[in-house]
Amino acid sequence: MHDPVVIRQLVARGRRRDQWFAIIGLACMMVGVLTLAVLLVGLVQDGAHRLEWSFFENFPSRRAERAGILSALVGSSLVMLITASTAIPVGVAAGVYLEEYARKNWLTDLIEINVTNLAGVPSIIYGLLALGLFVYALDFGQSILSAGLTLALMILPVIIVATRESIRAIPGAIREAAYAVGASRWQTVRDHILPYSTGGILTGVIIGLARAIGETAPVITIGALTFIAFLPPAPLSTEFPFVSFDWLESPFTVMPIQMFNWLSRPQAAFQENAAAAGIVLVVMTLVMNGLAIWLRIRFRKRIKW
Repeated sequence: MHDPVVIRQLVARGRRRDQWFAIIGLACMMVGVLTLAVLLVGLVQDGAHRLEWSFFENFPSRRAERAGILSALVGSSLVMLITASTAIPVGVAAGVYLEEYARKNWLTDLIEINVTNLAGVPSIIYGLLALGLFVYALDFGQSILSAGLTLALMILPVIIVATRESIRAIPGAIREAAYAVGASRWQTVRDHILPYSTGGILTGVIIGLARAIGETAPVITIGALTFIAFLPPAPLSTEFPFVSFDWLESPFTVMPIQMFNWLSRPQAAFQENAAAAGIVLVVMTLVMNGLAIWLRIRFRKRIKW
């Protein structure tokens, strides 16, 4: 039998290690949180006074006091609409197929390795790929559609990986119980697998969309404008058929490019405009994240264990 004194010493040593690990982890977290807080405070101090209604309803201008973010704000919103509506269903469907339907062989392993590696590919590579595929080969032009599909390709691996990891975390007993009562594979996936894995899937969606909304290199590569003083055609109209898709082919700009344009100018007033646009971009990201978290909570409440 072990000496009780030795056992107590080992337990005490393990507790001290746990305490030190907790302290180091807390310190690392505080470094990140405080750094982000300092950056946000500086951003607010520089640009908060520019957040007037005119800043949101004006187009970019050579005069800093008259410049606004209307075209960039609308462009970012429409591009993210295309990105989300494309990447989320395709990414989730691909993750479900690879995890629940695909046979485990060398081809599946090869696809898994490539999907995982694509999540770490620099964004400029996606821009070059989209330039050749969407802009030239498919002739979509330098448009909102090309930008949205480019960003969708960029975040697709993140959503696929998150979907697969969420599905893997579901106990196998749930599948076995569904099959035992006569459910088909699709019924099991629809009624059990997807509802239980919604939280993890939405986490991957949040990470992907938060990355996409702040990207600059891919949209610059496919031809986003640095100065644009008009809006794309409205998606809805008062005339039949009441829905228009002409806005998909419209030239565009996005918030990060507008900020870069202002930051490249020496005047302090344009620097303040860039800070104000940065605040708006952060708020847009928080709103998207908040919406995804709200949806995740709602889905979890609807699950019946």
